Amino acid sequence: MTDKIVVFTTCDSKKSADKLARHLVKQRVAACVNVLPKARSIYRWKEKVEEASEWMLIIKSRRDLFAALRAEIEKLHTYEVPELIALPIVDGSESYLAWFDAQLTTKAE
Repeated sequence: MTDKIVVFTTCDSKKSADKLARHLVKQRVAACVNVLPKARSIYRWKEKVEEASEWMLIIKSRRDLFAALRAEIEKLHTYEVPELIALPIVDGSESYLAWFDAQLTTKAE
């Protein structure tokens, strides 16, 4: 098991997704963010079943940075309740994980 995580969130527009992705990388709480268009989400919100076209963000970070990452997402996100799910990275390429770690801040805030 590594100390690395993959975090998922979604945004309502390309502009919001790009802004959030760039901010997270600039703040060094994310090594990389993939922005995937045209995710179709079906969910219950305020007692109604809703459907939306969204942009999925796949964020690579480290477990000790999750609180700072969450704070940055909550600060900039346009949703009242943004999706924020973290999954562990069990293993990976040593060279990729070393690059990954070098892109992140050296200590948790």
